[in-house]
Amino acid sequence: MAKAAILMGSKSDFAVVKPAVEVLKKFGVETQVRVISAHRTPDEAHAFAAGAEESGVEVIICAAGKAAHLGGVIAAYTTLPVIGLPVKTDMMGGLDSLLSIVQMPSGIPVATVGVNGGENAGLLALQILALRYPEIGKKLKQFKAQMAAKIAADDAALQNELQGL
Repeated sequence: MAKAAILMGSKSDFAVVKPAVEVLKKFGVETQVRVISAHRTPDEAHAFAAGAEESGVEVIICAAGKAAHLGGVIAAYTTLPVIGLPVKTDMMGGLDSLLSIVQMPSGIPVATVGVNGGENAGLLALQILALRYPEIGKKLKQFKAQMAAKIAADDAALQNELQGL
């Protein structure tokens, strides 16, 4: 079974992480969720990253705000794919978080989704896992077909409404 880990620098980030948890669980992916800080628990961050692959984790999502170093620290200690999830902040609306995550040094890539983009972080993790698990790929295709059908229905409803104007 596919296994993902979601790390957040602070428990207060859980509202941003929750959509990622929900989408992964909806697709049947075993999901581990932890609070680990790159700055306040660096030894724990190192130990988690160094042992993640051995524990069966296949993709890691790291949510962090402000300096947002968690994804980079985790990526420094593993070859597993790491997805950065920038968290909105009061100071700069999450731009600080986004730039901290997306500007990794050469050799330490961290894929990055938009600020507070928990659902997209979960979906990107699923797309990565789908390379190894065809059943996840099939579910993703169904998910995208459902999105397309909803848009087509919304457009048809709008066209009907416009005819009455």
